Amino acid sequence: MAYIPALLIFVLCFLLSANANAQRNHSNVIHLGSSLSPAANRTSWLSPSGVFAFGFYQSRDGFAVGIWLINQTEKTIIWTANRDDPAVSSKATLDLTRDGQLLLRTNEQGREVPIADVTEPAASAAMLDSGNFVLYNKTSDVIWESFDFPTDTILGNQSLSAGNSLVSSVSQSVQTSGRFRLDMQDDGNLVAYPVNSSTAQYDAYWSTRTALTDDVQLTLNRSGLLFLQIGESGVHVLAKSSYSDKNNGIIIHRATLDVDGIFRLYSHHFGGNNNSSMLMEWSALPNQCQVNGFCGSNSYCSGMGNKAVCNCYPGFDFIDSSNKFLGCYRNFDDNACRRSKDPAMLYSVVPFENMWLGNYPYSVVQMIKKEDCRKSCLEDCNCGAVLYGDDDCTKYKLPLIYGRESENTSDTAFFKVIRENIIAAPPPVPLAPKVVTESKRGLILILAISFGFISSLCIIFAIYSFIRYRRQVFGYRRLSENANLGLTEEFTLRSFSYDELEKVTCGFKEELGRGPFGAVYKGTISGGNKAVAVKRLEKVVEEGQREFQAEMTAIARTHHRNLVRLLGFCIEGSRKLLVYEYMSNGSVADLLFKGEMRPSWRERVKIALDVARGILYLHEECEVRIIHCNIKPQNILVDETGTAKISDFGLAKLLLPNQSRATTGAEGTSEYSYWAPEQQKNALISEKADTYSFGIVLLEIVCCRSSIEVKAATADEIMLSSWVYQCFVTGKLDKLVEDENVDFVTLERMVKVGLWCIQEDPDLRPSMKNVILMLEGAMHIPVPASPVVSLL
Repeated sequence: MAYIPALLIFVLCFLLSANANAQRNHSNVIHLGSSLSPAANRTSWLSPSGVFAFGFYQSRDGFAVGIWLINQTEKTIIWTANRDDPAVSSKATLDLTRDGQLLLRTNEQGREVPIADVTEPAASAAMLDSGNFVLYNKTSDVIWESFDFPTDTILGNQSLSAGNSLVSSVSQSVQTSGRFRLDMQDDGNLVAYPVNSSTAQYDAYWSTRTALTDDVQLTLNRSGLLFLQIGESGVHVLAKSSYSDKNNGIIIHRATLDVDGIFRLYSHHFGGNNNSSMLMEWSALPNQCQVNGFCGSNSYCSGMGNKAVCNCYPGFDFIDSSNKFLGCYRNFDDNACRRSKDPAMLYSVVPFENMWLGNYPYSVVQMIKKEDCRKSCLEDCNCGAVLYGDDDCTKYKLPLIYGRESENTSDTAFFKVIRENIIAAPPPVPLAPKVVTESKRGLILILAISFGFISSLCIIFAIYSFIRYRRQVFGYRRLSENANLGLTEEFTLRSFSYDELEKVTCGFKEELGRGPFGAVYKGTISGGNKAVAVKRLEKVVEEGQREFQAEMTAIARTHHRNLVRLLGFCIEGSRKLLVYEYMSNGSVADLLFKGEMRPSWRERVKIALDVARGILYLHEECEVRIIHCNIKPQNILVDETGTAKISDFGLAKLLLPNQSRATTGAEGTSEYSYWAPEQQKNALISEKADTYSFGIVLLEIVCCRSSIEVKAATADEIMLSSWVYQCFVTGKLDKLVEDENVDFVTLERMVKVGLWCIQEDPDLRPSMKNVILMLEGAMHIPVPASPVVSLL
């Protein structure tokens, strides 16, 4: 019976081991009411093995919530919650609330941001050893897991299903969305693209070439095998870990779309004494220059491996020398080309060997000599560069994208640059001193006559200006004394009673429109001779009569031909109304989106300039500087002369906080599409937020369509900004204004200004003063970088 003690010992060891494992598995359970904070001693929840942590980590100028590997030389971030939200301060808290919600509370603004969107309350949470953070319900079923929402990384036993993507980070230290994405497409192909590019073939820079298969997902298993699971049995292996572990430590595998756009497989080994090491097992591409978009527009990539650098093409300078990934702009104005009878005299070409240009050409001529190819670009105003190889001459328009130096090609690129020194004919040599003397006398006589003529003109102009000034002063005085418009004075803000306005509008009978501030009604004053628009404010902040009157007085002091004029106001208790001049031709939204005929090209150009001048006045010229915060076609009205005027300026501070994101109900679009990224993130804003909104409106004016068109002909055309940039890059701006008689020089100018205005970085957006100069053709417009489309 000697086997009985052995059996008892085995059973005892098994029970002790099971108990230890049970304690180990439940030691990381996070109960309701638990909390984390950067300011507290507890900033994270660890996995049972202590390899993964979930909680607050340092990011930018504050903190973010995410998952990372610990005991690393540099913190390896695996996942970030709401990665494009602004960083929070050290006063923020992360709470698993008593009612089963996982919330980030910023405290300063009192905002509550959900980390997990669950359909039922959570009963507990856990940070697992797999790197997955999960929420459980009362029956211990998983109701939410971070594995379902990958950012730039997948871990062992995690998959990327069809229709989902990995998006690279901005940098190793900043985990917001970067410049590249890896799409697990519905057709079964795993493809890498630059962010905001189309899904055209020439945009893709790496793929698995497994298209035309169904039910495919990317999977990384616990042993480090990275593969495509095709159906139930098919497998397409991408990489396999070769990491061997002789010390029985912990090995973690991860596949990451890195900052440079290359998809790589890594292995992390965690041994004793907090020792850890990392090995890069596999890389989808060996060279960073093979990544389309690694360098920005009008720049090219050179170098090998992970040491690639970006350089500007000849004739171009960096948009921002501290951030060379933004690309380059042309350092000369090429408008002179179209005005010149012989463009070849204005430019020269700079050759560049072993160059590869990635974007589509607009012209290819076969069987031509190199010199003829070079000359053809000089004489063609559309040509920015030409590529010659194998007797083929390939022409490209600007901007040039996806360019790189390559030792695998012998092609020569020619880049058009302005001639630095155009040699002029030498002046004639005088034959005798007498000729010189007569020449000097003639010159003196000419100068004397010119000076006298200019002086006379100045005196005449001064007299004319004085007479005109006196006449205008007299006219204003007479208008002020004799005008009878039902107001106390033409330039004085009038206080109305509620009964007066009710009578003026016939009991608020004719509604002109409705917005976030309330409804607008048509009315008449002075016996029906003067039409006005009466806005009845709803859901605005409660403030005293004196404060409200002060706000109205400040708005009334803004006088500009491109601003709708405030004539008066009413405040009786909670009733607050504003009286504006009536605009007979409705809003720009009506003209662009609802009219039977679209406005002519000349009318649209005029509207764009009117709006820009109105915004410039609000930003820089009026007595009280105003950021509008709600520039959109519905807030731009048109009078009987066709002049566009901005309305609702100065009212943003009156809107209640919970009304600040009210939609307008505009056809085919949402108010969010006009908001700058910093507005969407509730960050501090500047006048550049209005510049962003103007950029969206400008593109809508150009194309006579809304910024979001769900019923667009193709998927590429749904987002207007992306479609416009795609047409600009491919040299197909005519698609934006099909069958219209437009000035294509002005069209290109307006498109370039619009794309600069909607850059994600506010510092890259031009001021409204420069916007007007560029629209009028008085200022050079660099080739814009790709805008980042950002919607809530």
